[in-house]
This record gives sequence, structure tokens and C-alpha cells, in this order.
Amino acid sequence: MKSILFLLFLGLLSSCTLNSESILEDFSSSDLESIFKSENADGCFVICDFKADKKLTYNSARLDSTFLPASTFKIINSMIALETGVIKDENEIITWDGKKRFVKEWNQDYNLKSGIKYSVVWFYQELARRIGKEKMQYWVNAAKYGNQNIGGKIDYFWLNGDIRISPNQQIDFLQKLYLNELPFSKKNQEIVKNIMIVDKTPDYSIHAKTGWAMRINKQIGWYIGYFEKEDNVYFFTINMDIKNKADASKRKIIVSKIFKLLQLTK
Repeated sequence: MKSILFLLFLGLLSSCTLNSESILEDFSSSDLESIFKSENADGCFVICDFKADKKLTYNSARLDSTFLPASTFKIINSMIALETGVIKDENEIITWDGKKRFVKEWNQDYNLKSGIKYSVVWFYQELARRIGKEKMQYWVNAAKYGNQNIGGKIDYFWLNGDIRISPNQQIDFLQKLYLNELPFSKKNQEIVKNIMIVDKTPDYSIHAKTGWAMRINKQIGWYIGYFEKEDNVYFFTINMDIKNKADASKRKIIVSKIFKLLQLTK
């Protein structure tokens, strides 16, 4: 950990350029391609070794293409809500409005911690309405998030509006979050990192968020986050086409297979 902090202060780890040894060097894009093919999936993937400052990619041409962030926007939406005070912390409850949603688990009260865990759309739509267009635009600009265009309805723009972000931009955003370098208080960045934990064992922890842009003709899915193990961190992003409902589960399946390939979860 001390070695990582030393490198952080030198500012040498701001992007995934290549300059030292990494476990990623033992694998190639073709290894990742075989995993995508095993799941009959079309998309791209990138993982960055934070300590060694290296990366491994699949379908790199797609990594700079931009897409709706869908529910991955909940990460920054959480921080904006905390920063603007529309919700005081991860435990404050917002009462369910009584309207039945297609996901039955959503039909109850939620807080920030449970809202992101179950990706509750109505909860984050309510946060966005409370934040308002002006403040939302200010913080999206301040964070330099994607194309910074929040055109569309304030409670739908990340689902079917004009905002777009690339897989590479997702990685950059995650790195800044990990380093507490986003334009939000350290406290609020730490809260969001904690509520993003999806798996924690004695050996590693995974902070991540899924996304599924389903309100457009060509649907796409995301799974983005970072994997902490020992004294290192690996940032990852998958972006893939969603052709049917069964494809949605493949986001996590593919990432899990890649982690096993890299022996991160052995």
C-alpha cells in the first residue's frame, strides 16, 4: 500500500499506459475473445492494472465509442445527490410512491445503499428531480462526465437522453473516484465507493455497477468497477450488445470468467 501511495503522489498512475510488469502481460486479446465467443456475446472489455499501470483489452476499437450510461450513471448521481444535500447520507429513506413497477422488489422504500444495490430506477429518478437540471448540469460538467450533455428529461436523460460515455471514459472516471479526485467531498466519494461493494472476501473486494440501456432500439449493457486485491487495484469495464433478456446476465458472467482467467479470484 505504501508503494501505491508513493506513486499516487508522484501522479504517475493517472492512465493505463505501459511501463512495468503485470499479470496482464501473460494474456492477450485473443484470450478475452474466446470468453466472449463462449457466451456468444458482442462487445468490448478493458482491465487496467493500477500498480503496474498496464492494460488488457478486447475489441479496442469499441472502447472509444460512446453509449448511454444507463444505470452506471447511478454512481455519479449518488455523489451529486449527497453533494447537493438532497439526501443526507446513504441511510436516509425515500418513501415509495405506491406506484407498481415491473421489478417487484422496487415496490418499497429505499435508501442510497439499497437503492444502488438493487438498481432502483424510481429512487434515482426522484434524486434527479430533487437535484434539478441546473445543479445536475453543473456537477456533470465539473466531473467532466462523458460528453456532459444532459439533454432530455431530468429523470430520464441517462436512460434515453443525450448523455454518452465511452468505456475508456468509464475507466478514467472510476480511477478518479478511487483516488478521491472527483470534484466532490472525500466523504461523499468514500460513501459511494462503499455502497458500490458487490463482493467482499478475505482476499479481495469488488466495487461495481451494472447498466442496461433498454429504452433504445439497439440495447447495450455495462458492468464497470474495480477489483481490490492485496496491495493492488484493477479497474474494469465491459460494454456489450443486449440482443435478448438472456444476454443481460452475461455481463457479470464474462467478467467473472476473465477474473478467473487472470487468477484474481482463484
